[in-house]
Amino acid sequence: MIDNLTPQEAWDFLQTNTDAILVDVRTKMEHGFVGHPTNAIHIAWKEAPDWQINPKFIVDIERIITNKNTPILLLCRSGQRSLDAAKVLEDIGYKKLINIIDGFEGPLDQNNHRGNLGGWRFDNLPWTQS
Repeated sequence: MIDNLTPQEAWDFLQTNTDAILVDVRTKMEHGFVGHPTNAIHIAWKEAPDWQINPKFIVDIERIITNKNTPILLLCRSGQRSLDAAKVLEDIGYKKLINIIDGFEGPLDQNNHRGNLGGWRFDNLPWTQS
């Protein structure tokens, strides 16, 4: 089963579940230049320029997260890619999957900009840019 949590709920979950792992599934460019949650593991779900699913995604997850009962929180820009990635992880047997709705940058506002209506960064949760 895949749960959906807001960024604040996800942060609270991480504080009380020290075995949980936060995975940022955005592109390398998004992760590095837009910023990312502190201590997030980066494993891209899709990568520019062709936006094909990363053929090493499952292998990379299984290499880092060997216990399929480990809580995994997945984050992307707005919550869609992370949900797609969670569905694949569910299909291969991971049990505790959490999609972070609104992702890192949140939904589009009336001017088609992100970051003004919600998301990890909007909620002032710990993040860094590198």
